[in-house]
Amino acid sequence: MRGKFYQVARWEFIEKVKTKAFIISLLLTPAIMVAAGLIPSLLMSRPDTESIVIGIIDQSGIIYQPYNTALEEKYKLPNGQPNYVLRLIEGNWQDNAQDVKRQADSLVINDIIEGYLIIGSSIMTDTAVEYRAKKAGNIKLTSKIERVLRDLIVELKLQKKGLDPVLVKELTAPIDMKTIKIIKEGKEEEAGFRELFFTSYIFMMMMFFLIVTSGQLLIRSMMEEKSNRVVEVLMSSSSANDLMAGKIIGLSALGLTQIAFWAIIGIVVSLKFGMTMIPPINALVLLIYFILGYLFYAAIFVAAGAPLTTEQEAQQVSGYLVMILIIPLILAMMVIQNPNATIVQVLTYIPFLTASMMAVRIPIQMPSVFEIIATSFILLISSIVAIWVAGKIFRTTILSYGKRPSLKELWRLIKIKS
Repeated sequence: MRGKFYQVARWEFIEKVKTKAFIISLLLTPAIMVAAGLIPSLLMSRPDTESIVIGIIDQSGIIYQPYNTALEEKYKLPNGQPNYVLRLIEGNWQDNAQDVKRQADSLVINDIIEGYLIIGSSIMTDTAVEYRAKKAGNIKLTSKIERVLRDLIVELKLQKKGLDPVLVKELTAPIDMKTIKIIKEGKEEEAGFRELFFTSYIFMMMMFFLIVTSGQLLIRSMMEEKSNRVVEVLMSSSSANDLMAGKIIGLSALGLTQIAFWAIIGIVVSLKFGMTMIPPINALVLLIYFILGYLFYAAIFVAAGAPLTTEQEAQQVSGYLVMILIIPLILAMMVIQNPNATIVQVLTYIPFLTASMMAVRIPIQMPSVFEIIATSFILLISSIVAIWVAGKIFRTTILSYGKRPSLKELWRLIKIKS
């Protein structure tokens, strides 16, 4: 009997592992993950090549000159030229505010200036400033000019109060705080927010891609065999249980092959660049959740995919399951900040979220032994129940064509004793 589901699993694995799509995804997925994390920061940090002209309407009469000097001193291009240059927009604002604003808008529209600031006459008491531009979402630019303007106004206020700005800057200098993560036996390791977030992000995304790609392959495989009537040939030589078990095991092995390949890449990169690696015990616990979580979701995908009759229905069902997997991604920031919060612990006990939540929590702070055992047991029982339910639905609906059974009919199938 071993040969039946083993042969199905072997056939599923070999057929899928040889495809170009699998080989491409094997290499492309980690590249996309790295690119998604690095490209935005690289683009944000890329220096400008030409000076950017920014207009300023200075109703106070005291901001333009020192602000221009401060910008030129603080931000420079690689060739030594100032990164930002202020252009004073003159006009009688009190009598002809709209005319002055139309003149400034015209300069922006014609790309003569990038944008312009409106500094009120009461800037020393009312710090509201308006910036108008075609590209108002340029956070890199707006954050820089806002930072320099804020420092300048503070300095002017200090001078007005008779205080020395240099002395105040020394007294209020920021502290360079380094975060150290304390682990067992008094050991410690440097762990900043970026390292913790990146480690959790990697494991969370690996879990996400594993379940999504393998689950969709599982549904698509059933749909293709069903539409081509291949499943009838398979059912004539093996039982429904063997066929379902073979598909789950074969595609599980396919997914674990992806994870193993990505893990090897991660280890090599970590060793080469001296990055902090996750402890072996943590990796072992994560592997257990990976396997149990995948088996649970694989059974859910089988149960959801077996009754389907069209590709459109398969895409809709896959989309609903993916939406559940996105929940830990949305909550990632909260989990990183407080991995032992009550809401986080409650969500960890929900089988649909257990594996993903643990993938986020373990790199941050290893949960208690009781919590690991309890959640693993719940996930194991849930996986067994899900596989049993999937088997009932699979055996009854895999050969059905035409109208898709309703939820009421599926529930009746589950209650019927084998």
